[in-house]
Amino acid sequence: MNKSRPYILAEANWQTLKNAQFELAILPWGATEAHNYHLPYATDIYEADFLSAEAAKIAWERGSKPIVLPTIPFGVNTGQSDIYLDININPTTQLAILDDVLTTLNRQGINKLLIFNSHGGNNFKPLVRELGLRFPKMFICFANWFQSMKREEYFTNDGDHAEEMETSLMLYLKPELVLPKTFWGTGSSKKFKIKAFSEGWLWAERKWSAVSEDTGIGDPALASAEKGQKFFDDVCLKMGNLFFDLCKADTEDLYE
Repeated sequence: MNKSRPYILAEANWQTLKNAQFELAILPWGATEAHNYHLPYATDIYEADFLSAEAAKIAWERGSKPIVLPTIPFGVNTGQSDIYLDININPTTQLAILDDVLTTLNRQGINKLLIFNSHGGNNFKPLVRELGLRFPKMFICFANWFQSMKREEYFTNDGDHAEEMETSLMLYLKPELVLPKTFWGTGSSKKFKIKAFSEGWLWAERKWSAVSEDTGIGDPALASAEKGQKFFDDVCLKMGNLFFDLCKADTEDLYE
């Protein structure tokens, strides 16, 4: 029995796709990098895969037609060049990939693309600005799913990498890949001495190995699969409704 999901391109076949029409393409984008001692290098990829698929299911069942493209597994990791096998691709490489994907979508009449970002080091805003000029008939946007909810409503400890949130998600999604708690690092990290950085109006890339001993940023100690499931369900519902809205949006009438 064919159990492929019609909204997942990697599972689709030509028999199904030859007469299909989709309203929105979703491109999940992750990274391959260390996540503290206890989480797999593909953490961002797994999160992107599971979240985008479940959100697309919600949108599909509401009556829209999204299609989720295969996840890009490498992200911008320029600040982690000395961490073993953290795989970096440069923003110019991301621009080239997006240009090729958009060329295909544009040629085939899918005029909406959502980049579903799962890695904090990816910054798509300048790329979307440039690509918008190259493809004036395309509507291009991106979402950082990890910024979509108020984390303090789900988790006690803050952070932004392999912290309580990500560890909880992975305990729910891929528990077999999470090391026992005795291996978890504390995720303690250093901050810039110059105050303007913490105030948010001055930015420089963090040198990851100088900031964190275990590659984590944020204490994962209170993580649980139960917290991960609740957070996953709520993010998917919010993203699923977004996918639906983007599918049905009139790109000639976006403002009020």
